Amino acid sequence: MADIQHFPLMIANLDKKSEHILEVKSPFNEQVIATAEKADESDIEQALTTASRLFTDRRNWLPVSARLSILERAIQLMEARAEELASDSANEGGKPLVDSRVEMTRCIDSIRLCVDSLRSETPTAVPMGINPASQHRLTLMKKEPIGVVVAVSAFNHPLNLIAHQVGPAIAAGCPVIVKPADDTPLSCLRLVEIFHQAGLPAEWCQAVLPINHQVAEKLVTDPRVAFFSFIGSAKVGWYLRSKLAPGTRCALEHGGVAPVVITENADLEKAIPALAKGAFYHAGQVCVSVQRIFVHESIAREVARQLSAAAKALIVGDPLSNQTEVGPLIRASEIVRITSWVQEAVDMGAELLHGGQSLLNNCYVPTVLYNPSPKSKVSHSEIFGPVVCIYPYNDLDQAIASANSLDVAFQASVYSQDIDQAMYISDQLAASAVMINEHTAFRVDWMPFAGLKHSGLGTGGIPYTIEDMQIDKMIVITSKGLQ
Repeated sequence: MADIQHFPLMIANLDKKSEHILEVKSPFNEQVIATAEKADESDIEQALTTASRLFTDRRNWLPVSARLSILERAIQLMEARAEELASDSANEGGKPLVDSRVEMTRCIDSIRLCVDSLRSETPTAVPMGINPASQHRLTLMKKEPIGVVVAVSAFNHPLNLIAHQVGPAIAAGCPVIVKPADDTPLSCLRLVEIFHQAGLPAEWCQAVLPINHQVAEKLVTDPRVAFFSFIGSAKVGWYLRSKLAPGTRCALEHGGVAPVVITENADLEKAIPALAKGAFYHAGQVCVSVQRIFVHESIAREVARQLSAAAKALIVGDPLSNQTEVGPLIRASEIVRITSWVQEAVDMGAELLHGGQSLLNNCYVPTVLYNPSPKSKVSHSEIFGPVVCIYPYNDLDQAIASANSLDVAFQASVYSQDIDQAMYISDQLAASAVMINEHTAFRVDWMPFAGLKHSGLGTGGIPYTIEDMQIDKMIVITSKGLQ
């Protein structure tokens, strides 16, 4: 392993090597591509102590001008290494290179958004002088960092998710400790290195890979943590929220079972390519991936035929190939799970129109199911794989009720050429965002991104996350010189 890159503990002021080593493997060929040291309980304590002491000493907080300079230099460094970072990300996470390049562009734009948000920050003052009690007074409002941020990230967007969690913490002036997913830690570690190279002192951004869940939980639930940012499964996220120390604020981003409603007058020429992209992008490993498509019965079979043809045409394979459109699942166990879910749906009456089988190298054929039972897992739980379900309907309100029937709600879509009908459906769908004539996975990094019900808590998106990581401090000035 002499030529394999090794990442030491990224904990400031820690002069030791860990005995616990993580081997990071490519999900496509399962070859070890790098190693990284893991943190035990004493290492986590060191990271928390460093971050807490840093925040407590207000005289040494990073001024806005310094934060802006660091973020701007980080953008330059990322731009210089964009192709390398995209390729490395594709190798560790399995997202095809063509999509990893797009993610890298978004990662850079996300940091640029941090700069823009910081430059345009304008707190609103509280009115005074409007009654006898408030006369001779003036308020000033200022933004201050909330405190130590702990960010726990997911595997599926190893570049841009880190930008969305760490970038806002740096912009807000918070010391941040980030825990990337064990499946895809390398992109995070490289980005943290870039922030350090851009001039951010190591104490302000530390990265840790805890040796087990118990140590990770100690990190998250420590009373010195002011804000907890979590992207991952609902089971883990809601559990950790229940264990947070009093006063710790949090934002949770989980998954959904995204619904699409297609009316009889939809433009299928535009809809089908978008739906195929939304369903099979990153092998369906996206929290707002297209999963349930409710189609008017008059065109349901045609939608199913065209979507199956689109799925069949996709190139599945090596994520490092420029031709690949669908890469591998993140782990072999996911292939086993998805295969069982699809088989269950077929056993319960679903029609398998395309796919339904695994391939070599942890890949799975993009799969289209027609009219699975509402009781099958594919109809009520997040697949997180390249599987999409089509349900014919003849009663629009019943289709909407079915779309709204689950305990998750995130983004949804409507395809219709009738603006009144499209607006009615958008109004009736339980979702934080509804896309009209666009797939459910549409996102730009400055828009709000919020899971409802079991799908999450709080609002993501760069400006919204920066706001979460700050407090508004009001200073009231009393002077007889004021009217």
